[in-house]
Amino acid sequence: MSVENRNVIDIISTDEQGNVILTISDHLEWDDDNEHLLILQEKINSYLESIEGGDLYEKYPNAKNRIVIIRIVCLHSPNKDGELFLRKVKEILENAGHCFQFNRQTLTEG
Repeated sequence: MSVENRNVIDIISTDEQGNVILTISDHLEWDDDNEHLLILQEKINSYLESIEGGDLYEKYPNAKNRIVIIRIVCLHSPNKDGELFLRKVKEILENAGHCFQFNRQTLTEG
């Protein structure tokens, strides 16, 4: 699964507090044309549709009555436009009563 597959929740899990985590796995580099932003925006909107439309709770009944967090895990650090976008996403989602997290994944060599 990846950010490019809009219609699939990449990873669903729970944390220690019982919150449901919907993770977007983002391997794309941040580009100057902001195509990455558009792909990410579509994926976030798809996750929101799943939450607000009830599809999430039909497929994963254990998510009912739990806090749902949308988490993006990126391979690459965002550029300036990406940072602005992620701050705005956080603000919008939190104002709508949702939770949002962003992490940059660091790779270690084995």
